[in-house]
Amino acid sequence: MDNRKKLILATSAITFILVSFASSITSNKISQIDADKFGSNLTPLGAEMAGNVDGSIPAWDPITNPPAGYELGDHHPDPFPGDEVLFTIDIENLENYRSFLSDGQQKMFDVYPNSFKMNVYQTRRTASYPDYIYEATKKYAFTAELVEGGNGVKGSAIGIPFPVPNNGLEVIWNHMLRFRGVNVSRWVGQAAPMPDGSYTIIGFDDKFFSKYSMKDATPEALSIENILFKYKQKINTPARLAGTAFLVHEPMDQIKTPRQTWTYNTGQRRVRRAPNVAYDAPGTASDGLRTADDFDMFNGSPNRYNWELKGKKEIYIPYNSYKLHSSILKYQDILMAGHINPKHVRWEKHRVWVVEAILKDGLRHLYSKRTFYIDEDSWQIHLVDMHDNRNELFRHAVAYGINYYDILTHWSTLEVYHDFNSRRYLAMGLDNEEKMYEFNQEFTDTDFTPQALRREGIR
Repeated sequence: MDNRKKLILATSAITFILVSFASSITSNKISQIDADKFGSNLTPLGAEMAGNVDGSIPAWDPITNPPAGYELGDHHPDPFPGDEVLFTIDIENLENYRSFLSDGQQKMFDVYPNSFKMNVYQTRRTASYPDYIYEATKKYAFTAELVEGGNGVKGSAIGIPFPVPNNGLEVIWNHMLRFRGVNVSRWVGQAAPMPDGSYTIIGFDDKFFSKYSMKDATPEALSIENILFKYKQKINTPARLAGTAFLVHEPMDQIKTPRQTWTYNTGQRRVRRAPNVAYDAPGTASDGLRTADDFDMFNGSPNRYNWELKGKKEIYIPYNSYKLHSSILKYQDILMAGHINPKHVRWEKHRVWVVEAILKDGLRHLYSKRTFYIDEDSWQIHLVDMHDNRNELFRHAVAYGINYYDILTHWSTLEVYHDFNSRRYLAMGLDNEEKMYEFNQEFTDTDFTPQALRREGIR
């Protein structure tokens, strides 16, 4: 047993007072008292080390080694194949569990009473990361702060900037700056099933280059370059869309430099600036079922909302979703009318941070209110409930997470965006029939220029 696990088992239960926080964007640096809790009361990323009082949420027990037989390039095998369903939540017993569900989850039962259900499993807090992420988190927690207006972060690099958050914006920036590798290529499918269940698969080739997560990144260098990450996406299928591509340069400080985006149109065979790939512009080939800032559950500038940290909550979220990730499944096994097939989904009870975003007066967005549920162990947003401008709940997003053994990171294997008005959903990141992500690419800045985008589009 490694020292980390010995420490976890030795940790006694602690009392963590959960309170509602004001919507302030003042960023207070971590105190030495809080920093000293890392490795004892708190995990290296700031979560409560101990489980809850009744034992339904255990102490943190991160995955540090892959299951026997795993080889690089495999779809990640389930490390808990013997775990069985503890109980199932359905329309008949929903009243017993409402306090552990978001409003959007509850509405799924209302809209799809005959088909939607939740199979609940043993909770396993498996999220883990490389040691250099933990070290950077503790190091820069003393210097990290929000820029003026909260529209960026300074004084931080590599790790989670606000492991002990003071406000909602800090939590959201923790999500946007969480580690998902440095150089990543992924090949995924996207589908937007019609109400009758019919769909077309759109194939994407995505490339990520995270300057923030590089081992030698420093706050000073990030401030000078002012680049958080670079991202390039190309559509491979169907033929009518193949070759369409776009490029994003995401800044660390969006006051200093706004997001820069370019698109390549196969019909025109030219690269053009695309200033509208942000906020509530429609997502790529999404049939209008998600916005640009829905990607990755939330991305981009947070400046159109007031953010309030509501505290923590115990709730059922999708976790250790290895069955859903399996290469044994075909897309037709997952996609069905109304929602994905619930028999492949593993739900667990976890502690989450709850953040509410309210649209600022005088600004516009498709969503007037968004409520985010963020896993305490990984800072991954797992659930989002969205209200329209009549304040009616009309969308619900879910990120199905696994721990990737290649580099140790907790990240979604699938994101699903439900639209209750149309009774449709968008499934993004389908990977069962694709080759697995590659986390060992060697990218440079020249791979993420407008010229590179044009070369990518015409291949």
